[in-house]
Formats: sequence, C-alpha cells, structure tokens
Amino acid sequence: MIMPRGQPLLLPVNPAFIAASLVAGLAINFVPLGRVVWTPDILMLLLAFWVVHQPQRIGMGVAFVLGLCMDVHQSSWLGQHALAYTVMAFGAMAMHRRLLWFSVPSQALQVLPLFVLAHAVELLLRMAGGGVFPGFWGLLAPVLEALLWLPASWVLLAPQRRPPDRDENRPL
Repeated sequence: MIMPRGQPLLLPVNPAFIAASLVAGLAINFVPLGRVVWTPDILMLLLAFWVVHQPQRIGMGVAFVLGLCMDVHQSSWLGQHALAYTVMAFGAMAMHRRLLWFSVPSQALQVLPLFVLAHAVELLLRMAGGGVFPGFWGLLAPVLEALLWLPASWVLLAPQRRPPDRDENRPL
C-alpha cells in the first residue's frame, strides 16, 4: 500500500502489545460501574482499532472469543456480546483499507456507525430476551467510543512511531 503524503512509515506492531492492550480493555470492561448505560465499551473500541490496523492478526474469531468472555462476565445471554463484536469486526474488516487513508478525526466519524450497529445488535438481543429498554442514554456510548478513537489511535500507534535505530541524538 502506498502511504499518504506526510504520514510516517510505522514499525511493525508487537503481537504481545496487541494482546496486552486487548487484555487491558477486557479488564477495564470488567470494572463494576453499576448500571451506567452510556459507559463506552473499551474492548469494542480496541477490537475495532486492531481489526482496522492489523486485520491479519485480529479478526472475527478473536472478537467472538472476547465477546463470549464479556457475556460470561456480565451474565447476559451467551453470545450477545459475541455477536455484536463479530458484526463490528466484520464491518471494520470491510472498511479497513479505505479507513486508513483518512485522518484520525475522519476515521472516528467513519467508525461511529460500526459502534452504533454493534450497540444496536446488543440492544435488540437484550430486548428479544425480555430485557427492559435502557433509555436513550445508551445512544451516548457509541458517540463516546468514536471520540475515544482519537486518543486510542495516538496511544496504540505510539510504540510503532519509535525510530528504528536509537542513538545519542534521538533518545526515544
């Protein structure tokens, strides 16, 4: 792929860094925050990011397994988060080549429908199972996830921006 003008060439990502970030996202999602509907799903954000940037390493299978972990943790229908994460990963894979050509704020706007779709799948499955409608505050979660795309991109791509050869003139 030809890089857009002015964009630096990134170093290869360490697979351990991908795994550590996904485990950290899972741990953040495990934090008991009560019944706050508008809380962003950090694991969904990280999955979308890594599916867009590393589709050969993180795909729908990883999204499905992490979704099952979320289902077991939240005692929800087995497969509710798994289906939502898998649908979101499929959408991210479908648009990953096009998405990387845009700036990070434009990327955030373009992944917003993916987050809305994933939350809609979760909501529909919850409602089909006899759950109550959580209210319209649930629409705030995908917007917050899209806003978190900006700092997540900066933080998760930072290790790849290091210079390949360190010397005394470049201490990083």
